[in-house]
Amino acid sequence: MYDFLIVGAGLSGAVFAAEAKKRGRKVLVIDKREHAGGNLYCQKLFGINVHKYGAHIFHTSNKTVWDYVNALVPFNNYINSPVANFEGKLFNLPFNMNTFYQMWGTKTPAEAKAEIDRQVKKEGITEPKNLEEKALSLVGRDIYQTLIKEYTEKQWGKKAAELPAFIISRLPLRFTFDNNYFNDRYQGIPVGGYNVIFDKLLEGVEVRLGADYFKNREYFDNCAKKTVFTGRIDEYYGNICGELEYRSLKFEEEILGLENYQGNAVVNYTSKKEPFTRILEHKHFEGAVSDKTVITREYPQNFGKGKEPFYPVNDEKNGAVYEKYKELAGKDKKVIFLGRLGNYAYYDMHVAIEKALEAANKHSG
Repeated sequence: MYDFLIVGAGLSGAVFAAEAKKRGRKVLVIDKREHAGGNLYCQKLFGINVHKYGAHIFHTSNKTVWDYVNALVPFNNYINSPVANFEGKLFNLPFNMNTFYQMWGTKTPAEAKAEIDRQVKKEGITEPKNLEEKALSLVGRDIYQTLIKEYTEKQWGKKAAELPAFIISRLPLRFTFDNNYFNDRYQGIPVGGYNVIFDKLLEGVEVRLGADYFKNREYFDNCAKKTVFTGRIDEYYGNICGELEYRSLKFEEEILGLENYQGNAVVNYTSKKEPFTRILEHKHFEGAVSDKTVITREYPQNFGKGKEPFYPVNDEKNGAVYEKYKELAGKDKKVIFLGRLGNYAYYDMHVAIEKALEAANKHSG
């Protein structure tokens, strides 16, 4: 009999497992995939750590979390500075003085602010009813049509005018020449890739890979006092309150006989002319030296049978359904839900770690 069965060997499950083990608890971690690490898993090709499930850049302002991960593995000094490609024209992200110069030729903050204010005033939107109107009321038409509209529609699979306004509470505008995407104090990529983190977290923990909880649920439910579940909360409860919506991704990987394909780790494609949302060039995350390069194109998709759920669709309809599952979970003393899918929330990595540490302190302390 285990103290905890942990379903999912991703970040939330692995952190909980490591902390429970530290406290002398007997833990079993299972994952239906043939590798640990969840969506952070990396594969080494030609000396390059390839992020198999999309780009993951660690960033946080929480020093406790930063110290926690750095105690596992040192991090490099990678700074995320993505570039947007709209119909062949390049723009720096996030929206900053470089972006405004590329868009309008403005050279001072005053000129850029004046142009944005002029465009916002021209739209005349005081009570935005959807995402499109909200974006226009914040940044005006040029930035919206070039860098937001079609990218967002690809990402969500819906027209921007059909998406709720609350999805974007704000759009950060920087009136400095700063291409650092994140505002967080700490940022980087683990040296040697994310697999090193999981090797450390799961050291000495019993892990069974290729083990599907739902194919042998009766056995797994009876092998531990409590279950830590990091999968879909609606699937756990057999969709009894209705199915929650998720977005999925398809990855198209290509090995090229070039040293450098695009000169940047992340290039977003904001036009609907390309069906993918971005191209990753993995060697730039860690400065890998190789005469080859590996790129990945990301294609957002609707979630369905045979596809992986990557992030929740946090709109009002799904929020109402999730509240019913949350109520069920609150009465269920044998299960702890963690992670993006278990909590139906778009967590960044540092938040997933915070939540897992809090849960471990509460339930295995």
